[in-house]
Amino acid sequence: MENFDVCVRGAGIVGKSLALTLARQGLRVALLPEGAAAAQRAGEDIRAYALNAVSIGLLERLKVWDSLPAQAKTAVHDMRVHGDAAGGEIDFSAWQQRVGELAWIVDAGVLERRLEDALRYAPHVTAIDPARGAPPSMLLALCEGKASATRDALGVTMARNAYGHTAIATRLVAAEAHRNTAWQWFRAPDVLALLPLDTPQGGHSFALVWSLPDDRAQELLALADAGFEQALLDATGGACGALRLAAPRAAWPLMLATADRWCGEGWVLLGDAAHVVHPLSGQGLNLGLADVVALAQAIEEREPWRALGDEKLLRRYARERAAPTWAMGRVTDGLLQLFSRPEPAVQELRNRGMSLVNRLPPIKRWLASRAVGS
Repeated sequence: MENFDVCVRGAGIVGKSLALTLARQGLRVALLPEGAAAAQRAGEDIRAYALNAVSIGLLERLKVWDSLPAQAKTAVHDMRVHGDAAGGEIDFSAWQQRVGELAWIVDAGVLERRLEDALRYAPHVTAIDPARGAPPSMLLALCEGKASATRDALGVTMARNAYGHTAIATRLVAAEAHRNTAWQWFRAPDVLALLPLDTPQGGHSFALVWSLPDDRAQELLALADAGFEQALLDATGGACGALRLAAPRAAWPLMLATADRWCGEGWVLLGDAAHVVHPLSGQGLNLGLADVVALAQAIEEREPWRALGDEKLLRRYARERAAPTWAMGRVTDGLLQLFSRPEPAVQELRNRGMSLVNRLPPIKRWLASRAVGS
């Protein structure tokens, strides 16, 4: 069997991006799909991601960003965040932040297909049949997601904090145009986000991510379409007009999780195989693509005599990513805990806090800069 410099296990967005990035350094890369997970995505893909400047910069260097059709990427110019009481709100704008956009909402299925197209023209990347198993390589990069069996086989422990919440995701068509505005509602105990999408239906589409306690999520999933749409209208207060389902509903359990080790001699973890955060900040994929950037930089800057699988080299990557990943986990967990408290005193405090932040432009600019990656 042919030997490779790097074997990337997991051919999702993070895995494909890593394979392309390392191939641009002239490394021989084997790309091994994760099999079952890829098969689960074979149906209608309703995923959408908010990408920050770091992620977009990576995709631009890979010649993928500009290949995305206009309807697959939507600029966010404004974001409106609401609490669970009158006056509890924060409004962000690209104009106030002095940037072109706060983020871009990207159709995940289209992005994956464009990455696949780029891989066809990458002479140093070889797609491997999962039935053959991983070929010999100096470095094994695991991008298999939070349920990575290979990570578990290496004896890595994934410390999980299950929230007892379920995320519901789907696509919607709104009665009113999205006007490049993202919406988010924080209410005890749920978090609802509407992400604007430009689709063949025009600028009236949103991607929904709705995090709720498990029991309530199951109730909503069991509703007929009309009942679910009415629940959405009630939850959003009609801010975007009537919302109509345009795709099936998908759901998954939510957790905060971090691997106890991100690397060892000859192997390294990236993306959800290393860390999982709550989707309320929309930063999960951004963290994974930042992993790609950091690992590629560590490899590119390594000493000529140092092997790709040298654990000391891989620890440089792990150290680089430890602090920002830890911080994002704490922020998302803290926000969820704060807005899940039903006590009236806590409710008043958090909504007054939102109102205060909304009147302090320097703090708003700092918060927005963390999200856009600037």
